[in-house]
Amino acid sequence: MSATILTPESAKKANIDIITDGKGTQAVHDVVVAMRANRRSGTASVKTKATVNLSGKKPWKQKGTGRARAGYASSPVWVGGGVVHGPHPRSYAKKTPKAVKRLAFRKALSARILAGDVLVVDSFEIKNPKTKDFISLVLGLHGGVRRTLIVSTSFSESTLFAARNVQNDLLMTAAEVNTENLLAFDKIIITKEALEALGQRISA
Repeated sequence: MSATILTPESAKKANIDIITDGKGTQAVHDVVVAMRANRRSGTASVKTKATVNLSGKKPWKQKGTGRARAGYASSPVWVGGGVVHGPHPRSYAKKTPKAVKRLAFRKALSARILAGDVLVVDSFEIKNPKTKDFISLVLGLHGGVRRTLIVSTSFSESTLFAARNVQNDLLMTAAEVNTENLLAFDKIIITKEALEALGQRISA
């Protein structure tokens, strides 16, 4: 099995319209920021002076003690008191228009193609479900980079089994790969069928 570098000319034959100027840069930024924000759980929470479990009794009388006035033990200025302006459960989700997502995907894919980081293979399959066979195949295709994204229309069970313990490589279908995936890996290996599927996604 051998791989060839995907050129802009070959990409156009697969209905992938390459972006060669600065168009789409902001879209890539907005989409990646939104994706990372949507993964945030937003569960951080603190207790305010109203919710901290302390008595509401006045610690000492207002006058005559020589100490500063104090109204309640849960005051934020006291150790163990409530927290002022602390975090509370919230959603960090950001909505991104479909047109912006499509533009960002096109821009990210175009940038990787123009950089010569996308390799095309006829198919990608590991018949013997062993990790060493998977690593040998991937190294033989790209020559030894650290992180690799392999994109196909589907993967056999033996291929998924062989790749499951390889942390630096990721298998994704053409239907689920996204803008962040395209930017996160050193090399992208894509099958011819997956390339056509990506062309349909971009042109849709």
